[in-house]
Amino acid sequence: MAGLPAQAGEGAFGWVYTLDLQPKGTAEFEQKVDVTHGQATGRYDFGLYRSELEYGITNDLQIGGYLNAASISAHNNYLSPETCDHIPCTAGFGVPSPANTSDPYSYRRFDGASLEGIWRITNPVTSPVGIGLYVEPTWGKLEDELEFRLIAQSNFLDDRLVLAANLLVEIEKEKYDPAGIIRNSMADLLYGASYRFAPKWTAGVEGRFHTDHDGYHFNKHTQTANFIGPNIHYAERSWWVTAAWRHQIGGHCYADGTADCALGKVWDNHGRNQVVVKLGIPLE
Repeated sequence: MAGLPAQAGEGAFGWVYTLDLQPKGTAEFEQKVDVTHGQATGRYDFGLYRSELEYGITNDLQIGGYLNAASISAHNNYLSPETCDHIPCTAGFGVPSPANTSDPYSYRRFDGASLEGIWRITNPVTSPVGIGLYVEPTWGKLEDELEFRLIAQSNFLDDRLVLAANLLVEIEKEKYDPAGIIRNSMADLLYGASYRFAPKWTAGVEGRFHTDHDGYHFNKHTQTANFIGPNIHYAERSWWVTAAWRHQIGGHCYADGTADCALGKVWDNHGRNQVVVKLGIPLE
């Protein structure tokens, strides 16, 4: 019984996307809470809250729409001398530059909306390697972004073991700072493994190799960072839940990005730790 396959649409990973899509004509509601916690010092918590409705156009084409909210709580979280003048200050993603003082900063509001589409080209259940394409535009108060993913997935041991990887490319326009628009481009490799060890349970590990660049066209490399951590997933017929945690094991900043590094790690919208919890409810 431990080898029972996952229900369609389940998300067994925290951040890695797979090709377990909604079948044609079916829908699912998903709620996600994603919190980045802790930076060089002081306090930093960035929360992203996403409510999504997914729908299967065909068995191999899924669309979705999100409503997004965000929260920021920061106080003396940066140590970079370029930003803080050699003393701890309040800075980082979502914190406007006029707030780069020793005062706390907070932000809580509805942020915007996203659309997504996933096209499964080959199915990992019937092919050695499943391949899919993903696109997601987002319009928000903090930033606008356009994200693309190449999704790869292979299933083993009667689908008990799932290996997945995403090659992610993202173009970002950060808008929160009245000092001006910040234009970035990002290329990441997300990877993971998940094993179904009991009829309703899977667990595994996932990681992220992150690179960041100035400009929309990867003009100048500014960051490299690595993250890794465990995940766990539980599913009933009428709902499922996934939790995952990843820890930044190290990072480095280059060129104009050095203000976002301290203590051998990358900050801005990254932290020491990141936790995500996802709840899915099939709509029958």
